[in-house]
Amino acid sequence: MGIFDKLKAEFIDIIEWLDPSGDTMVYRFERFQNEIKYGAKLVVRETQVAVFVNEGQIVDVFGPGTYTLTTQNMPILTTLKGWKYGFNSPFKAEVYFLNTKNYTDLKWGTKNPIMMRDPEFGPVRLRAFGNYAMRVKDPVQFIREITGTNPHFTTDGIIEQLKNIIITRFSDLLAESKIPAIDLASQYDEMSAKIQAKVNGEFNEYGLEVSKLLIENISFPPEVEQAIDKRNSMGVIGNMQNFMQYQAATSMETAAKNPSGTAGEGIGLGMGFAMANQMIQQSQQHQQQGQAGPPPIPGAASFYVVQNNNQAGPYNMEILQGMVNQKTLTQDTLVWKQGMANWVKAGDVPELAPLFLQVPPPVPKA
Repeated sequence: MGIFDKLKAEFIDIIEWLDPSGDTMVYRFERFQNEIKYGAKLVVRETQVAVFVNEGQIVDVFGPGTYTLTTQNMPILTTLKGWKYGFNSPFKAEVYFLNTKNYTDLKWGTKNPIMMRDPEFGPVRLRAFGNYAMRVKDPVQFIREITGTNPHFTTDGIIEQLKNIIITRFSDLLAESKIPAIDLASQYDEMSAKIQAKVNGEFNEYGLEVSKLLIENISFPPEVEQAIDKRNSMGVIGNMQNFMQYQAATSMETAAKNPSGTAGEGIGLGMGFAMANQMIQQSQQHQQQGQAGPPPIPGAASFYVVQNNNQAGPYNMEILQGMVNQKTLTQDTLVWKQGMANWVKAGDVPELAPLFLQVPPPVPKA
């Protein structure tokens, strides 16, 4: 330090700190040889704490306010120096200002997916991220455990360590909760509160406190999300035949609105209609095959039966005879087999007539 700086320090008797950065947690007030005049003014603003360090030992701590530095408001330093009757000469001490405001919108997130066993999807990998706010709760503890003699300490110096603590506790809580992945969104508030309570015990060891912690999102990896979207899409589409017919009709409507299209567009539309028609026909064939089932054994007729307004079967003659005996199949029951145009009453089908003749007559009354 030059002679000008030394002379300048002799005239400065106000100790204060204005933070222009917004992310500084600790700032050491610089004075020439750390000399402070007797009677100097100390200005500590709201959300600040001033900590005096003498010969490597933390002595006095000042909260928000304006102070005139005398033996009365520096009891510990006065005792260490033996100033029983006051003093007039400058004294040496390091002054650290700590910012006790809330540092908000700090991000946390999983670097790698968390493995867990889901009751619906089985083993899955989940990612999560969110934000939190923290502040200095115990300035003396924070200096002792974190900053030491660092003259300028920002949030970047500790944020990675804090993030790792949050992720570790979150991963443990997520695995223990055994909540299905699909239902996790309904538990964000409860899980956030539990994680905040867990991590605060460890943050307090550093003199810090988590004032707010939020889970913003828990999600599957992209490939799992795509599979879920496809499954949901199929559920929304429902009947594939109706969907293909709708698509074909929409294409035809679009073509009708564009009569000035080029020949190439016409060919493309024609090929599209042909493909759509082919898909519809294939869908109809599959549907009919699904309804008809495998071909019946030669010589054995199989009938579908209407029960409780629902289609059941097909049933062979042995099963139908048992249904007649149990009175679940009557002559008025509607039946159908391949080759019939419509559903008809069982009593009107010649092949089924013998079944009703084999039913024993009612037991005569005694």
